[in-house]
Amino acid sequence: MDESQPRFLDDVTVELVKHSASDTDVLWAARVSTAGEQSLDEIGKDPERSRGLINYLMRDRHGSPFEHNSMTFFVSAPIFVFREFHRHRVGWSYNEESGRYRELQPNFYIPGVERKLVQEGRPGKYVFVEGTEGQHKLVSEAMEASYRQSYAAYQEMLEAGVAREVARAVLPVGLFSSMYATCNARSLMHFLSLRTKNEQAKVPSFPQREIEMVAEKMETAWAELMPLTHAAFVVNGRVAP
Repeated sequence: MDESQPRFLDDVTVELVKHSASDTDVLWAARVSTAGEQSLDEIGKDPERSRGLINYLMRDRHGSPFEHNSMTFFVSAPIFVFREFHRHRVGWSYNEESGRYRELQPNFYIPGVERKLVQEGRPGKYVFVEGTEGQHKLVSEAMEASYRQSYAAYQEMLEAGVAREVARAVLPVGLFSSMYATCNARSLMHFLSLRTKNEQAKVPSFPQREIEMVAEKMETAWAELMPLTHAAFVVNGRVAP
């Protein structure tokens, strides 16, 4: 495939690339307050026996024991998703690819047919409903045409010797970027509470669908690493402790 030709994608990529995270991490961190150095004994024990403690910590919002772990994700998503993502600053670290130092690849986002296109209501109370076949056709064709034109202009400037950091100005926010994002369970729970829409949530959230797609993939990976912590998060209304 010619790498200079635009590719149009309707999904995001989330990969867990490294981690130090388990339910046991919550337990030894919590028990140091009453057991001191003996809390290290928790490291070799089955965390299932302390499910009740994890639930108690989550329910009563004793949050710091959920910080003693780490997960690093590789994320590939449209730039407009990253602009929202980077608003989450506490407990997160980011490194994103740079359009100053590399030629940006022509991968662009176009909503899939399942993506709801029409907004009804006002901020705080609006809902999204299905678009018509004609609206989906319009969105796809308009985006493709815009992407092709902008990337052609980008390539033309690069070929003329214009610096990458200047030429990139013509590229749209629908361009895919990539980053590493590192967090702990507490910061991830806060992110999920705001960036997913879930019937079990005590506090309603109205995330943009594309960042929710990232959040859902992160949650799936985290739930496998820390199943007891994830279960307590869900049972207690998806509120970060």
